[in-house]
Amino acid sequence: MSLETAPDEIKLAIDLIQLLEENKIESDVAIKALRIVIADFEKKRDNELPQ
Repeated sequence: MSLETAPDEIKLAIDLIQLLEENKIESDVAIKALRIVIADFEKKRDNELPQ
């Protein structure tokens, strides 16, 4: 599978990994930050669901 035909989430994951690596972010810091990002997006998603 080429990157051009990869799902959007794969493309985004690659971009995020590249950003973190280029900025020499420590693995533990990146993981903690990504957990915060996940929690934030899950909260936003849950608030967008019809009640």
